[in-house]
Amino acid sequence: MSLATHNSAKIDMISCRRCGTCCKKGGPTFHQADQPLIENGIIPIRYLYTIRKGEWVHDPIRGSILPVNAELIKIKSKDGKGICTFYDDRNGTCQIYTHRPIECQLLTCWDTNALEAMYEKNRLSRRDLLANMAGLWELVVDHEQRCGYCHIKDLISNLKKKYEKRLAGELCEMISYDNHLRQLVIEKGQMKPEMLDFLLGRPIEETIEMYGLRMRRMEGKVVLSVSGMP
Repeated sequence: MSLATHNSAKIDMISCRRCGTCCKKGGPTFHQADQPLIENGIIPIRYLYTIRKGEWVHDPIRGSILPVNAELIKIKSKDGKGICTFYDDRNGTCQIYTHRPIECQLLTCWDTNALEAMYEKNRLSRRDLLANMAGLWELVVDHEQRCGYCHIKDLISNLKKKYEKRLAGELCEMISYDNHLRQLVIEKGQMKPEMLDFLLGRPIEETIEMYGLRMRRMEGKVVLSVSGMP
C-alpha cells in the first residue's frame, strides 16, 4: 500500500497505537535537517546505506518501482526483512525515538500529508557528509563516474536491443571493478565492511537483476545474460 492510498483510507485513529507498521516497512530517508544526527554519532554510519542516483527502488508515495532522481541515504533494514534496524520488535519501541529522523517525526499513518509535503525536499547526500574529507569524497566521485547507474542503464538498454559481447563485457568489467574497489577499501583503507553500503551504495551485483539481467560466475569471472537469452 502506498502512502497516498494509506492516507485516503478510513482509519479511526487520532494517536499512535505503537503497532510498528511504519517501522516494519523500512527505515526513513534522511534530510539535511538530520545531518547532525549522523555527524554527532547519534546514528552511526554503519547503520546507513546509500541508494544511488538512477537506482530502481520502491517509491512509497507513488506506490511503484521507479529510478530515483537523486541519491538517498537510508537506515538499513534488520536481517533483510525490511524492518528498521532501530525498531525493537519485542517491545514495540524505537531505540532512537528521542533522536529519530524528521520523516519519522512527521509520519502519522492516519494522515501522511506532512510527510508527503517534504518527502523530496532537502534530501541529505553523501556530498553533504563527505565533501570535506578529500580522500573519501574523491573515492565516491570516481566510483560514480565509473559505475554510475545512468551508464548502467544505457548499457543494459542497448544489450536488450541487441546482445553484444562488447557491451556485456563492459558491464562485467564494471561489476568486477565495483567488487574489487570494495575489497581494496577494506584491505588497504582498513574500513569495516558494514561502512561500504553507505560509502559506495549497494554492490552492483546485488542490484543488477532488477534490470532484467542474470548474473553468474564461471571460473572466477562474471558472466551476464539478458533474461530470455543464454
